[in-house]
Amino acid sequence: MLGIIINPKSGKRAFRAQRIYLWHLLRRRHLPFAYRVTQYAGHATELARELCERGYDELLVLGGDGTLSEVVNGIMTANITPEQRAKIQLGLMPRGTGNDFGRYWGLTRQFKEALRRFFEGEPHPIDIGCLTYMRNGEEQHRYFINSIGFGVDPLCCQYAERLKYYIGSHHVNYLFGLIAAILRHKSKHIILRVDGREVVNDLLFTMNIANGPYSGGGIKQNPQADPQDGIFHGMFIKRPTFRQVLQALPRLFDGRLTELPFIYPIVGREVEIGYRKHLMIEADGILRHFTAPCRVTCIHHAIQFKV
Repeated sequence: MLGIIINPKSGKRAFRAQRIYLWHLLRRRHLPFAYRVTQYAGHATELARELCERGYDELLVLGGDGTLSEVVNGIMTANITPEQRAKIQLGLMPRGTGNDFGRYWGLTRQFKEALRRFFEGEPHPIDIGCLTYMRNGEEQHRYFINSIGFGVDPLCCQYAERLKYYIGSHHVNYLFGLIAAILRHKSKHIILRVDGREVVNDLLFTMNIANGPYSGGGIKQNPQADPQDGIFHGMFIKRPTFRQVLQALPRLFDGRLTELPFIYPIVGREVEIGYRKHLMIEADGILRHFTAPCRVTCIHHAIQFKV
Protein backbone atom coordinates (compact mmCIF):
# COMPACT_ATOMS: atom_id res chain seq x y z
CA MET A 1 0.00 0.00 0.00
CA LEU A 2 1.19 3.50 -0.86
CA GLY A 3 1.22 6.38 1.59
CA ILE A 4 2.06 9.91 0.45
CA ILE A 5 3.36 12.55 2.86
CA ILE A 6 3.35 16.15 1.62
CA ASN A 7 5.06 19.17 3.12
CA PRO A 8 3.22 22.14 1.52
CA LYS A 9 5.74 24.65 2.91
CA SER A 10 8.73 22.99 1.25
CA GLY A 11 9.49 24.54 -2.14
CA LYS A 12 6.19 26.44 -2.38
CA ARG A 13 6.50 27.37 -6.04
CA ALA A 14 4.68 25.12 -8.51
CA PHE A 15 3.18 23.08 -5.65
CA ARG A 16 -0.36 23.10 -7.07
CA ALA A 17 0.81 21.94 -10.52
CA GLN A 18 2.94 19.20 -8.97
CA ARG A 19 0.09 17.91 -6.82
CA ILE A 20 -2.39 17.85 -9.72
CA TYR A 21 0.12 15.99 -11.90
CA LEU A 22 0.64 13.42 -9.15
CA TRP A 23 -3.11 12.84 -8.71
CA HIS A 24 -3.57 12.32 -12.47
CA LEU A 25 -0.60 9.94 -12.49
CA LEU A 26 -2.07 7.86 -9.67
CA ARG A 27 -5.45 7.67 -11.39
CA ARG A 28 -3.88 6.54 -14.68
CA ARG A 29 -1.98 3.82 -12.86
CA HIS A 30 -5.06 2.81 -10.84
CA LEU A 31 -3.05 2.86 -7.63
CA PRO A 32 -4.83 2.96 -4.27
CA PHE A 33 -3.16 5.40 -1.89
CA ALA A 34 -3.55 7.48 1.24
CA TYR A 35 -2.07 10.93 1.56
CA ARG A 36 -1.25 13.12 4.53
CA VAL A 37 -0.29 16.81 4.65
CA THR A 38 2.08 18.08 7.35
CA GLN A 39 0.89 20.96 9.52
CA TYR A 40 3.81 21.64 11.87
CA ALA A 41 7.43 20.69 12.60
CA GLY A 42 7.69 17.01 13.50
CA HIS A 43 4.28 16.16 12.05
CA ALA A 44 5.80 14.06 9.24
CA THR A 45 7.27 11.75 11.90
CA GLU A 46 3.85 11.17 13.43
CA LEU A 47 2.24 10.61 10.02
CA ALA A 48 4.91 8.15 8.86
CA ARG A 49 4.68 6.21 12.12
CA GLU A 50 0.90 5.98 11.77
CA LEU A 51 1.07 4.80 8.15
CA CYS A 52 3.72 2.15 8.90
CA GLU A 53 1.74 0.79 11.82
CA ARG A 54 -1.34 0.57 9.56
CA GLY A 55 0.57 -1.62 7.10
CA TYR A 56 1.66 0.86 4.42
CA ASP A 57 4.92 -0.46 2.96
CA GLU A 58 5.58 2.30 0.39
CA LEU A 59 6.00 5.93 1.47
CA LEU A 60 6.45 8.74 -1.04
CA VAL A 61 7.70 12.05 0.39
CA LEU A 62 7.01 15.38 -1.31
CA GLY A 63 9.42 17.66 0.51
CA GLY A 64 13.03 18.39 1.31
CA ASP A 65 15.74 16.76 3.40
CA GLY A 66 14.06 17.80 6.64
CA THR A 67 10.72 16.22 5.73
CA LEU A 68 12.50 13.08 4.51
CA SER A 69 14.40 12.90 7.82
CA GLU A 70 11.20 13.25 9.84
CA VAL A 71 9.62 10.43 7.85
CA VAL A 72 12.65 8.23 8.52
CA ASN A 73 12.25 8.90 12.25
CA GLY A 74 8.62 7.84 11.97
CA ILE A 75 9.59 4.61 10.22
CA MET A 76 12.34 3.80 12.72
CA THR A 77 10.12 4.42 15.77
CA ALA A 78 6.99 2.69 14.44
CA ASN A 79 5.74 -0.29 16.42
CA ILE A 80 6.63 -2.87 13.75
CA THR A 81 9.18 -5.69 13.54
CA PRO A 82 12.69 -5.14 12.09
CA GLU A 83 11.71 -7.49 9.26
CA GLN A 84 8.68 -5.34 8.39
CA ARG A 85 10.78 -2.18 8.62
CA ALA A 86 13.44 -3.56 6.27
CA LYS A 87 10.77 -4.06 3.57
CA ILE A 88 9.46 -0.49 3.67
CA GLN A 89 10.21 1.35 0.42
CA LEU A 90 10.83 5.07 0.72
CA GLY A 91 10.64 7.45 -2.23
CA LEU A 92 11.25 11.16 -2.73
CA MET A 93 10.03 13.97 -4.93
CA PRO A 94 12.52 16.71 -3.94
CA ARG A 95 10.93 20.04 -3.05
CA GLY A 96 13.34 21.48 -0.45
CA THR A 97 16.26 23.89 -0.34
CA GLY A 98 19.19 21.46 -0.16
CA ASN A 99 17.87 18.11 -1.48
CA ASP A 100 21.19 16.51 -0.61
CA PHE A 101 20.09 12.90 -0.19
CA GLY A 102 18.16 12.98 -3.45
CA ARG A 103 21.19 14.49 -5.19
CA TYR A 104 23.18 11.30 -4.54
CA TRP A 105 20.54 9.31 -6.48
CA GLY A 106 20.34 11.84 -9.30
CA LEU A 107 16.96 13.21 -8.19
CA THR A 108 16.40 16.88 -9.01
CA ARG A 109 13.46 19.27 -8.91
CA GLN A 110 12.32 17.84 -12.24
CA PHE A 111 9.32 16.40 -10.44
CA LYS A 112 7.92 14.38 -13.35
CA GLU A 113 11.19 12.48 -13.69
CA ALA A 114 11.43 11.96 -9.93
CA LEU A 115 7.91 10.48 -9.88
CA ARG A 116 8.63 8.29 -12.90
CA ARG A 117 11.69 6.87 -11.18
CA PHE A 118 9.71 6.16 -8.02
CA PHE A 119 6.88 4.32 -9.78
CA GLU A 120 9.12 2.49 -12.26
CA GLY A 121 12.30 2.15 -10.22
CA GLU A 122 13.77 -0.57 -8.04
CA PRO A 123 14.15 -0.61 -4.24
CA HIS A 124 17.69 -0.37 -2.84
CA PRO A 125 18.49 -1.35 0.77
CA ILE A 126 20.01 1.65 2.57
CA ASP A 127 21.63 2.37 5.92
CA ILE A 128 20.20 4.72 8.53
CA GLY A 129 22.24 6.61 11.15
CA CYS A 130 21.21 6.78 14.79
CA LEU A 131 22.29 9.38 17.37
CA THR A 132 21.97 8.09 20.94
CA TYR A 133 22.13 10.52 23.86
CA MET A 134 20.74 11.05 27.36
CA ARG A 135 18.01 13.51 28.32
CA ASN A 136 16.60 13.78 31.85
CA GLY A 137 18.26 10.48 32.72
CA GLU A 138 16.63 8.61 29.81
CA GLU A 139 18.24 7.33 26.63
CA GLN A 140 17.00 9.13 23.51
CA HIS A 141 17.42 8.36 19.80
CA ARG A 142 17.44 10.58 16.74
CA TYR A 143 17.70 8.97 13.29
CA PHE A 144 19.13 10.47 10.12
CA ILE A 145 19.28 9.38 6.51
CA ASN A 146 21.98 11.66 5.07
CA SER A 147 24.34 13.18 7.65
CA ILE A 148 24.77 14.65 11.09
CA GLY A 149 26.90 17.71 11.77
CA PHE A 150 28.60 19.35 14.74
CA GLY A 151 30.32 22.71 15.23
CA VAL A 152 30.11 24.95 12.15
CA ASP A 153 27.64 22.59 10.42
CA PRO A 154 24.58 23.33 12.62
CA LEU A 155 25.43 27.04 12.71
CA CYS A 156 25.48 27.02 8.91
CA CYS A 157 22.00 25.43 8.86
CA GLN A 158 20.75 27.94 11.40
CA TYR A 159 21.89 30.92 9.34
CA ALA A 160 20.69 29.36 6.06
CA GLU A 161 17.23 28.92 7.59
CA ARG A 162 17.14 32.59 8.60
CA LEU A 163 18.08 33.66 5.09
CA LYS A 164 14.93 32.03 3.72
CA TYR A 165 12.90 34.92 5.11
CA TYR A 166 14.94 37.43 3.09
CA ILE A 167 15.92 35.74 -0.19
CA GLY A 168 13.69 32.64 -0.33
CA SER A 169 14.68 28.97 -0.53
CA HIS A 170 17.89 28.69 -2.56
CA HIS A 171 20.87 26.35 -2.21
CA VAL A 172 23.16 29.41 -2.06
CA ASN A 173 21.66 30.08 1.38
CA TYR A 174 23.99 27.38 2.69
CA LEU A 175 27.07 29.03 1.18
CA PHE A 176 26.22 32.38 2.82
CA GLY A 177 25.31 30.54 6.01
CA LEU A 178 28.65 28.74 5.96
CA ILE A 179 30.62 31.97 5.67
CA ALA A 180 28.67 33.49 8.57
CA ALA A 181 29.15 30.34 10.68
CA ILE A 182 32.91 30.31 10.09
CA LEU A 183 33.14 33.88 11.35
CA ARG A 184 30.93 33.32 14.42
CA HIS A 185 31.81 29.81 15.62
CA LYS A 186 33.63 29.18 18.92
CA SER A 187 35.51 25.89 19.10
CA LYS A 188 34.89 23.37 21.89
CA HIS A 189 37.16 20.60 23.16
CA ILE A 190 35.93 17.07 22.47
CA ILE A 191 37.20 13.49 22.58
CA LEU A 192 36.31 11.44 19.53
CA ARG A 193 36.34 7.63 19.35
CA VAL A 194 35.70 5.66 16.17
CA ASP A 195 34.84 1.97 16.59
CA GLY A 196 36.18 2.15 20.16
CA ARG A 197 39.54 3.74 19.26
CA GLU A 198 40.35 7.30 20.33
CA VAL A 199 41.26 9.29 17.22
CA VAL A 200 40.78 12.94 18.26
CA ASN A 201 41.36 14.84 21.51
CA ASP A 202 41.25 18.46 20.38
CA LEU A 203 39.18 21.58 19.73
CA LEU A 204 36.25 20.94 17.41
CA PHE A 205 35.73 23.44 14.61
CA THR A 206 33.44 21.31 12.50
CA MET A 207 32.59 17.65 12.05
CA ASN A 208 30.23 15.83 9.72
CA ILE A 209 29.39 12.13 9.99
CA ALA A 210 27.88 11.06 6.71
CA ASN A 211 25.71 8.38 5.20
CA GLY A 212 25.62 10.28 1.88
CA PRO A 213 28.29 12.42 0.17
CA TYR A 214 26.43 15.75 -0.08
CA SER A 215 25.40 18.28 2.53
CA GLY A 216 24.58 21.99 2.74
CA GLY A 217 22.88 22.25 -0.65
CA GLY A 218 25.41 20.38 -2.80
CA ILE A 219 28.66 20.66 -0.84
CA LYS A 220 30.49 17.38 -1.51
CA GLN A 221 31.71 17.15 2.06
CA ASN A 222 32.30 13.39 2.17
CA PRO A 223 32.76 12.10 -1.40
CA GLN A 224 33.33 8.48 -0.33
CA ALA A 225 30.09 8.19 1.67
CA ASP A 226 27.73 5.49 0.39
CA PRO A 227 24.31 4.91 2.03
CA GLN A 228 24.51 1.19 1.26
CA ASP A 229 27.96 0.14 2.52
CA GLY A 230 27.28 -0.18 6.27
CA ILE A 231 29.83 2.41 7.42
CA PHE A 232 30.11 6.15 7.90
CA HIS A 233 32.54 8.38 6.04
CA GLY A 234 33.08 11.67 7.82
CA MET A 235 35.50 14.49 8.49
CA PHE A 236 36.80 16.41 11.49
CA ILE A 237 38.47 19.83 11.44
CA LYS A 238 40.03 21.67 14.34
CA ARG A 239 40.18 25.47 14.21
CA PRO A 240 41.70 26.32 10.80
CA THR A 241 43.85 29.26 9.91
CA PHE A 242 42.56 31.93 7.53
CA ARG A 243 44.82 30.48 4.83
CA GLN A 244 43.33 27.02 5.33
CA VAL A 245 39.80 28.41 5.01
CA LEU A 246 40.79 29.99 1.69
CA GLN A 247 42.21 26.64 0.58
CA ALA A 248 38.99 24.84 1.44
CA LEU A 249 36.40 27.18 -0.11
CA PRO A 250 37.18 26.40 -3.80
CA ARG A 251 36.99 22.65 -3.02
CA LEU A 252 33.56 22.62 -1.39
CA PHE A 253 31.62 21.38 -4.41
CA ASP A 254 34.11 19.27 -6.40
CA GLY A 255 34.86 16.43 -3.96
CA ARG A 256 38.46 17.46 -3.27
CA LEU A 257 37.82 18.85 0.23
CA THR A 258 39.01 15.73 2.04
CA GLU A 259 42.36 15.86 0.21
CA LEU A 260 43.48 18.78 2.39
CA PRO A 261 46.01 17.69 5.07
CA PHE A 262 44.29 19.52 7.97
CA ILE A 263 41.04 17.55 7.51
CA TYR A 264 40.93 14.33 9.56
CA PRO A 265 38.93 11.52 7.89
CA ILE A 266 36.42 9.45 9.88
CA VAL A 267 35.62 5.92 8.68
CA GLY A 268 33.71 3.47 10.85
CA ARG A 269 30.42 1.99 12.03
CA GLU A 270 30.24 3.78 15.39
CA VAL A 271 31.42 7.21 16.53
CA GLU A 272 31.44 8.36 20.17
CA ILE A 273 31.67 12.06 21.06
CA GLY A 274 32.86 12.89 24.55
CA TYR A 275 31.90 16.34 25.82
CA ARG A 276 30.31 17.29 29.12
CA LYS A 277 28.43 20.42 28.10
CA HIS A 278 25.67 21.55 25.79
CA LEU A 279 26.00 20.81 22.07
CA MET A 280 24.00 21.87 19.05
CA ILE A 281 23.82 19.49 16.08
CA GLU A 282 22.07 19.28 12.75
CA ALA A 283 20.64 15.96 11.61
CA ASP A 284 19.67 16.17 7.93
CA GLY A 285 19.46 19.94 8.38
CA ILE A 286 17.19 19.77 11.45
CA LEU A 287 18.67 21.47 14.52
CA ARG A 288 18.77 19.70 17.88
CA HIS A 289 20.20 20.67 21.28
CA PHE A 290 21.41 18.21 23.93
CA THR A 291 24.17 17.51 26.44
CA ALA A 292 26.94 15.13 25.34
CA PRO A 293 28.39 12.50 25.51
CA CYS A 294 26.63 10.82 22.62
CA ARG A 295 27.05 7.94 20.18
CA VAL A 296 26.39 7.73 16.44
CA THR A 297 25.82 4.26 14.99
CA CYS A 298 25.10 2.92 11.51
CA ILE A 299 22.08 0.60 11.12
CA HIS A 300 22.92 -1.45 8.04
CA HIS A 301 20.16 -1.84 5.41
CA ALA A 302 17.47 -0.62 7.81
CA ILE A 303 14.96 0.33 5.07
CA GLN A 304 14.80 0.59 1.28
CA PHE A 305 14.97 3.58 -1.03
CA LYS A 306 13.07 3.29 -4.30
CA VAL A 307 14.51 5.01 -7.32
